[in-house]
Amino acid sequence: MALAGGICGGRLALYALGFRKIAGARAFCTVPNEGCSDFKPKNTKVPKIYTKSGDKGFSSTFTGERRPKDDHVFEALGTTDELSSAIGLAREFCVDQGHTFVGELDKVQCVLQDIGSNIATPLSSARESHLKRTTFSEKPVVELEHLIDKYTDQLPPLTSFILPSGGKSSAALHMARAVCRRAERCVVPIVQQREADPHVARYLNRLSDYLFTLARFAAKVEGNKETIYRKED
Repeated sequence: MALAGGICGGRLALYALGFRKIAGARAFCTVPNEGCSDFKPKNTKVPKIYTKSGDKGFSSTFTGERRPKDDHVFEALGTTDELSSAIGLAREFCVDQGHTFVGELDKVQCVLQDIGSNIATPLSSARESHLKRTTFSEKPVVELEHLIDKYTDQLPPLTSFILPSGGKSSAALHMARAVCRRAERCVVPIVQQREADPHVARYLNRLSDYLFTLARFAAKVEGNKETIYRKED
């Protein structure tokens, strides 16, 4: 089984367990929502990153089901992974600008790992041992709501539609926000089928609002002007 941070094939079980690739795969967080600590494994040999288990177009959920790779579960997992990558790119622009909210984006990426764990554990085939590791609570949703309110209070009220703009940090956060909406659209059917926790869809819904608000806040802090939508004559 590969130790990379991917979400396909044999790697999905590690993803669902909350493993993180750190320092050349030498330290891992083995339980979702818990901190990571460095240690030296007894076996220092790093397994190959490829498993070949998905070569025929099928992959495994955390519960052990083999499903086609175009299954809605893997579509949701892949889009959530894409969202984390988009946030990671936006984060780098924000680091360059010295924004103080970078730590919040780091936490969001960790929460997305936990969301992936929940999605990768279809409730129809999950055992109690699976659920104990992959349950997703309401707490991250409430935390996002507090952050949205905090930044909204520091921004001028919206009086017009704005376009993705306001500098590199802001534009990248808008891009992440758009990917977040797509991730939400992928997750909603799974939640409606009662295969994932409803809090997962709620979090993604709130996250898109957070990223939109943060994009506006970044533009303001950097002193950049947002582009206002104007209807062409």
